Amino acid sequence: MIRFSSVTKAFDVRAVLEGVSLDVRSGRITALIGPNGSGKTTLIKVLLGLARPDAGTVSIDGVVTDPDGAYRRRVGYMPQAARFPEHLRVREVFDLVTAMRGAPPRDEELIEAFGLPREWERPVGTLSGGTKQKVNAAIAFLYAPDILVLDEPTAGLDPVAAGILRERMRREQAAGRLVIVTSHVIAELEELAQDIAFLIDGRLEFTGSVEELLARTGAPHVEPAIAQLLKQARAAHALAEAPQRAGGVPEVA
Repeated sequence: MIRFSSVTKAFDVRAVLEGVSLDVRSGRITALIGPNGSGKTTLIKVLLGLARPDAGTVSIDGVVTDPDGAYRRRVGYMPQAARFPEHLRVREVFDLVTAMRGAPPRDEELIEAFGLPREWERPVGTLSGGTKQKVNAAIAFLYAPDILVLDEPTAGLDPVAAGILRERMRREQAAGRLVIVTSHVIAELEELAQDIAFLIDGRLEFTGSVEELLARTGAPHVEPAIAQLLKQARAAHALAEAPQRAGGVPEVA
């Protein structure tokens, strides 16, 4: 289990995360949802050690993550945008990852499933966006991590490749691994996820199972449930920010 405990982060004077406390369970797919600027990317960066929280901690299986980042060997990360040196051939990208890890790959299934050997000698700069995304996904799974962090994983993939990746995510969850996934395609998240964490303006507005979210909102599906939470949160924030009269009633413009 990953536990975020009162994680706070600001850049300059802007608060990006405000006391986020969240448990992410193994054997579950957790969808991290929120509008642009909600803090999702920063929370992932804190987990990966790419950003240090100003306050709070992150722990994995009860152990606070260490500054030297050794725990990251347990994590497979698929960023939203695949960025590899464009002069390298696909084969050389995987060779580079292997050299950096200092160990042979443990899971090459997606390399074969995505047909990447056909692209083996092509420079990355000549690949389509979808093929780069396939390389991105295959690298995330390459060392059989027990934690997977997948940021917009199916973006740019054709329907067949997206289906292959979704099925692999389900298998990882069934095998007891911890999967965090973000996507702006809420219907896809509803199909995949068991748990939802909804962020807005750096605050955690909801965390729980899909069933708990639907019960709380009375909505039939995740998308209208999230829209309802977003509307409520925006209204509450606007009320809190409005100038107050002496009697506590918001002033009318």
